[in-house]
Amino acid sequence: MAHGDATGIVSSHARSGFRAQPRRASVSPDYGSPVFAQLRDASADAWQGHVTHEFVRQLGDGSLHRGAFVHYLRQDYVFLFHFSRAWALAVVKSESLKEMELAAGTVHALVNEEMQLHVKTCAAEGISAEALFATEEAPENLAYTRFVMDTGLSGDLLDLLVALVPCVIGYGEIGRHLAGTAKVDQAHPYRNWIDTYSGDEYQATCRQVGALLERCAAARIGPALVSSPRWPRLVQRFRAACLLEQNFWSMGLRGGY
Repeated sequence: MAHGDATGIVSSHARSGFRAQPRRASVSPDYGSPVFAQLRDASADAWQGHVTHEFVRQLGDGSLHRGAFVHYLRQDYVFLFHFSRAWALAVVKSESLKEMELAAGTVHALVNEEMQLHVKTCAAEGISAEALFATEEAPENLAYTRFVMDTGLSGDLLDLLVALVPCVIGYGEIGRHLAGTAKVDQAHPYRNWIDTYSGDEYQATCRQVGALLERCAAARIGPALVSSPRWPRLVQRFRAACLLEQNFWSMGLRGGY
């Protein structure tokens, strides 16, 4: 997820855009967020299953079946529809003007920029806007997006962010890793995807999301996060989102066959 509005967390082609971006931001593994690092470390197996999934590996080495990639693109468009709803809910859950500005900017970027970019990308694959919008939602997609919405409805902004972060920062880590290890030349079939998520703009988005997570946790819990009664539940939500990301990749891998 990402889009470049002065007040938004997301940039004009982030969480699923496919235009090449300047490479490559030098970032710390935790994107400046000790809270994220603690959540990731507490869910290490689920996190690794997400960011090193077979779909990701094949995308990186260029062997991913084009049909699988297009299937993933269509489902990701549906995902973004509900992802936008979740960020709209973040506006409702905000407790400060700054939180509201960030959430509102993200909704605008997702709806008016990134989803429109998906329409253009899929059009290049012969998929009309009408067909894209009519895409039947895969069960894995439905499970993930409704989990995020339920988390936001039943909890506060911190709960919601914990469910959103594995997607946002996960794509950043994947892009950074593939850019550093894959042979990404002009002939690579998924070069634009890798360039997007390894690029400076998206990497900056991940740091912004990390900063929002830090601010949100500090305001609602304070410095004693891990010893807080809320910590086990937050880890559970983060881990569940990582597992749902794995299922989403697996769904994409099965597509087109």
